[in-house]
Amino acid sequence: MPTSPAIEAVGLRKRFGDQHALDGVDLAVAPGSVCGLLGPNGAGKTTAVRILTTLLRPDGGEARVAGDDVVRQAGAVRAAIGLVGQSTSVDEVLTGRQNLEMFGRLSHLGVGPARARAGELLDRFGLADAGDRAVSGYSGGMRRRLDLAASLILAPAVLFLDEPTTGLDPAARAEVWEGIRALVADGATVLLTTQYLEEADQLADRICVLGDGRVVAEGRPSELKARLGGDRVEVEVVDASDLAAVASVLAGVVGPPDVDEGRGRVSVPAVDRVGALTAVVRALDEAGLEVEDIALRRPTLDEVFLHLTGRRQPTPEREEVPA
Repeated sequence: MPTSPAIEAVGLRKRFGDQHALDGVDLAVAPGSVCGLLGPNGAGKTTAVRILTTLLRPDGGEARVAGDDVVRQAGAVRAAIGLVGQSTSVDEVLTGRQNLEMFGRLSHLGVGPARARAGELLDRFGLADAGDRAVSGYSGGMRRRLDLAASLILAPAVLFLDEPTTGLDPAARAEVWEGIRALVADGATVLLTTQYLEEADQLADRICVLGDGRVVAEGRPSELKARLGGDRVEVEVVDASDLAAVASVLAGVVGPPDVDEGRGRVSVPAVDRVGALTAVVRALDEAGLEVEDIALRRPTLDEVFLHLTGRRQPTPEREEVPA
């Protein structure tokens, strides 16, 4: 029998004044998977998360999380989910262990169980050695890992991560990614909004792209990239005056080229990756054309996003909060 989605939305709508934040959004996230929710500023990402986590009531449509309706069974939904927002929720004065014990007590755990759970989560997220230090001395990556740990006090089945690595350096982002992968490996379902396309590419099983409150594309990262075509051989010239000659050579051995004068590059489709690359290198050498670089590459998620939305990358969505 097919498994019901862990997160499901049908025709979800929300307005703020004259603005359609969500205009009929459909979404389905399979249990034990990561769904990346992408979109430019104002596309509706954060509004969708707030509705799915019962923090905001929709104006229309339906949504269920862990099998429960987000409006009619809001209490059950809240008991089944964890949420990590854009800002850290931990207390900097307290230690990491004290923070987790406090969250446990707020979640109605007894003193003993809260202490035990705090210890488990500190170990799980690599924070055991820092558990008795004040959070004010933690790095950005450590704070976000502590945030993740706090959201898991009651071992939720579904976790919502709203731009969890915004502002972190690459090393700190990698630490958080490792924590997210561990959660999914243990069976959690994750809905991730992010402004980092690489993050979605690294973590998401499926991606849903929002634009103007609607779903404009959905699928696996590889499927979205396939919309822009397959692999390509890309040649970067040393001198811009050689662009035309390089394009002519590539057209003769592979196929019609695309010329990017601004970046001094020429690219051609590469159905046979190795064969196309070999033919291009040989033809350029025979023509006596010197180039800066030759590489095989695939479309990036950034290029897909630009193609679908007309924007280079998503940006943080902080202005969607109604006045």
